[in-house]
Amino acid sequence: MTMWRMIGVVGLVVASIARGDAAEIAPDQRRSGLSFMAPETQAMQSDDTANPAMLAVLDGEMLWKQKAGAANRACADCHGDATASMHGVAANYPAYDDLLARPVDLEQRINLCRVRHQQASPLADESRELNALGALVARQSRGTPIEAGGDVRLAPFVANGKGLFMRRQGQLNLACANCHDDNWDRRLAGSAITQAHPTGYPIYRLEWQGMGSLKRRLRSCMLGTRAAPYQADDPEMVELELYLMSRARGMSIEAPAVRP
Repeated sequence: MTMWRMIGVVGLVVASIARGDAAEIAPDQRRSGLSFMAPETQAMQSDDTANPAMLAVLDGEMLWKQKAGAANRACADCHGDATASMHGVAANYPAYDDLLARPVDLEQRINLCRVRHQQASPLADESRELNALGALVARQSRGTPIEAGGDVRLAPFVANGKGLFMRRQGQLNLACANCHDDNWDRRLAGSAITQAHPTGYPIYRLEWQGMGSLKRRLRSCMLGTRAAPYQADDPEMVELELYLMSRARGMSIEAPAVRP
């Protein structure tokens, strides 16, 4: 962590203590992360010919038609044209899986389909292939309202995720809520603190020079507070994703988004 970022974090700790415990953002005050970005970044996201994440979507289109596994089946063999069959799907994830009796996120669903129906090995977390398929599926929900968390079976998992969001952790003793509920109108080391509404994942981050899932972003935040990050498939990670998506319910999917 650089000196200036450390100074910013210390200032944020002081601000969070001064403001007291976090309070959730009122529905009429919710804002997409896009609204915090510079005009140049907003323009990059809005123009598909300039949005670098669209390259991942193109990769996803090829992978969608590619046969894999012992079953020698492609995603398209079951689901047909993704532009039709995947419309609105990403807006409902994380979703409840009947066999596992717990929520799974979009990347996990893709891998479950590979294992169960293609009889193929799961794709590696944050791999080019998994991010590409995720970007393709998410792209088909652009403009549709987020519906995640509406299934009554998900209620205890949403509650667990909210508890994780509110819980202070790490050497800096910060909760997600201290930044994204209490201080979203501030800046940290020159970067805007957004409201943590995950409307655009998977995203292309200029910092990463590549694509990443919401889990990658969450792990980065945890490391920033000097906390031990959850692993990609840990139940806590998916519950936190679920809570974040549920609190963004009604906001529009923007995937694949671009961020600094």
